[in-house]
Amino acid sequence: MIHLALVMAVVTFNKDVQPILQEHCQECHRPGQVAPMSLLTYRDARPWAAAMRQAVLTKKMPPWHAADVPREKFLNDRRLTQAEIDTLVSWAQTGAVEGDAKDAPAPRTFASDWTIGKPDVVIDMGSDYKVPATGTIDYTFLTAPTGFKEDKWITKIEVRPGARSVVHHIVLYARAPGSKAFAEAKPGVVFVAPKDADEGHKPDVGEGQFYGLTEGGNVEMVGVYVPGGDAYVTRPGQARLIKAGSDLIFQMHYTANGTETADRSSVAMVFAKEPPKERVINTFVFNPDMHIPPQEGNHRVDASVRVLEDVKVQSFFPHMHLRGKAMEYRVTYPTGETELLCSVPKYDFNWQMTYQLEKPVVLPKGTKILVSAWYDNSKNNAANPDATKDVYWGEQTWEEMLAGFMDFVVPVGMNPARIARPPKPVKPAEVARAQ
Repeated sequence: MIHLALVMAVVTFNKDVQPILQEHCQECHRPGQVAPMSLLTYRDARPWAAAMRQAVLTKKMPPWHAADVPREKFLNDRRLTQAEIDTLVSWAQTGAVEGDAKDAPAPRTFASDWTIGKPDVVIDMGSDYKVPATGTIDYTFLTAPTGFKEDKWITKIEVRPGARSVVHHIVLYARAPGSKAFAEAKPGVVFVAPKDADEGHKPDVGEGQFYGLTEGGNVEMVGVYVPGGDAYVTRPGQARLIKAGSDLIFQMHYTANGTETADRSSVAMVFAKEPPKERVINTFVFNPDMHIPPQEGNHRVDASVRVLEDVKVQSFFPHMHLRGKAMEYRVTYPTGETELLCSVPKYDFNWQMTYQLEKPVVLPKGTKILVSAWYDNSKNNAANPDATKDVYWGEQTWEEMLAGFMDFVVPVGMNPARIARPPKPVKPAEVARAQ
């Protein structure tokens, strides 16, 4: 129901609608960004008035799929207020009037084509990759040296596809010197992971393991491009670490569109202006042994780990494929108390988002993290590739994943491996030598 005050007053684009679009929509709805149309001006927005009305009434836009949870709020909550929804609906229903130009706010300005502002460095894949016109394209890895001569602390990272029409998503890894991960991925060489890929480019398996947080891995996911996703931005006093001499590995998921297309995707970074007090590190909880039976409309899969050091968690990024319908993150503290930190009851594969807690939550040593996901492998799921098939972990969209990504916050000098693996015991002989 539209508020009476809005019905009585004439709602205009310049006075009432443009401020809402500037705050909530134009980051994506402008030339060169992910949205299909621009909403920068009245001329841009007027043809879409009816579509905008429907999108905000159904809460399809702005995209936001997390539910409210006890005690926790989200820093990046995109939802419109009821007053903002009423304003957009009233504008569309009363002729989508432009209004007086003097009522319009100053146009929003953007520091650059990058949503993170002017970057300090931009690194691309190193060469064009020709995406074939047809066929299934396995995950493709392209490696680019950073050229960093010293360790770099990063506050903002934005991954951008070169050819949006064929790039489904990108996962960007930073591989430190000496790492055994992605051994076949070398600068200047296109690498396609075989079906029986070894543990160099598969998640680590085992109780208490997080991807990348093992002493032999030394690899971290530092950025991602997904439909509807955000750039990775840390908070004041925080930064991500990319070590000197590291390589960047672009894991590319291409989808053929009927025309051979050249892609050269890239990443932009903003460096910390002063030494950080805390380090942000990304990892995910997963279950590679998952199995979803045919015709199951609400099948649950769990993955659990335990943190071995005190850490803070501040964001969540649920990832599943076409059968994914819901995911939640729940913790059990050493005291036995449980808490739901993030719930996404209406997961949408086409709008995968990071949910940032307003206040990071401390997870004391010994806290158990349980990530639960629900899948619809029934014929009622219009996106389901085949409801008659058993479904297992796999990289392609007709397979499935349970990947509960999280950002942990740790002291700058802490080895992140300690979160997932206990320190090696010191042998008496080594103690003697140290003395």
